[in-house]
Amino acid sequence: MLLSMTGYGRATGSFGEKTISVEMRALNSKLTDLKIRLPADYKEKEVELRKIINDHAERGKLDVLIDVQNASGAATVSLNEALFRGYHRELTRLTAELGMGQTDMLQAILRIPNVVASGSGEVNEAEWKVVCDTMNRALDQLQDFRKQEGKALETDLRLRVDSILSLLTQLTPYEQGRFARMRERLRNNMEEGIGKDNLDTNRFEQEILYYLEKMDVTEEKVRLEQHCKYFLEQVENEKQSAGRTLNFISQEMGREINTLGAKAYDADIQRLIVQMKDELEKIKEQLANVL
Repeated sequence: MLLSMTGYGRATGSFGEKTISVEMRALNSKLTDLKIRLPADYKEKEVELRKIINDHAERGKLDVLIDVQNASGAATVSLNEALFRGYHRELTRLTAELGMGQTDMLQAILRIPNVVASGSGEVNEAEWKVVCDTMNRALDQLQDFRKQEGKALETDLRLRVDSILSLLTQLTPYEQGRFARMRERLRNNMEEGIGKDNLDTNRFEQEILYYLEKMDVTEEKVRLEQHCKYFLEQVENEKQSAGRTLNFISQEMGREINTLGAKAYDADIQRLIVQMKDELEKIKEQLANVL
C-alpha cells in the first residue's frame, strides 16, 4: 500500500470557552521539513508537538497551524501593561528631547515584541490533552487523504511497470534478425577490404562470436524483468513508507534499460528502448510524491 506525500488534515476541539483548531498541509520533499505556527502559550510544548507529528507524518514538507479562539471568535490575547507603559514613558521622553511628534506612537508600541501576548503564558494540562487529541485527529485525516492519493499513484505505477514488461517481451522477435544482419555486414566489409578469396573463415567466425557476445542482452532482460517484478512486490507490501525503496529499484531498472539500448544495434529495438525510458521517467516523476 502506497501513501502520497501530499495531503491535508483539519480537526477542532473545545476546552472551556476556547475552540482549538489544528490544520496541516503536506507536500513532497526528500527530507522532513516541519514548520509549526502555534500560540505563545504552547511554545514550551513545541518539542513534544514535533515528536507527535514526526512519528505519524514521517517524510515530507509539513506546514502545521494551531489556532485558539475564545467564545467571541477572537484570539485570546493579553497586553503586557508594564512593558507598554515603560516603552511609552521612554518614547515620550525621547520625542520631547528631540522635538519629534508623537504620531502613531500607540501602533508603534503595539508592534514591539512581547507587548501583546496571547493568553497567560502557562499551559493547562487538561487543555494540552485537548490539543494533543485534536492534533492526532488532524493527523488521522491527513493519513486518510494520503491513502486516497496513494491508491491513484499505485494504479498508475502498476500500469507503467506492466508497460515496460510488455515492451521487454517485444524485443525477442528482433534479436535474431540483427545477428543475421551483423554477420552479413561483417562479411561484406571483410570481403571488400581483403577480397573474398583471402577471407579467413576461422578468423571471421571469431569476429562474429565477439560481436554476438557484445550484442547479447539475455542477462539485461532477465535482470530488468526481476527488477520490475520486485518493484510490483514492494508496491503490494504492507509497509507504508515504500518511496525510498521504489526509488532505488527504479534506478536499477534504468541501468538495465540503458545497457539494453547500448547493445541494441537495431532501430526497432532502440524504438522499444525509448518507450521504456519514457515509461521509467514517468515512474520517477510519480515516485517523487510517494512517501
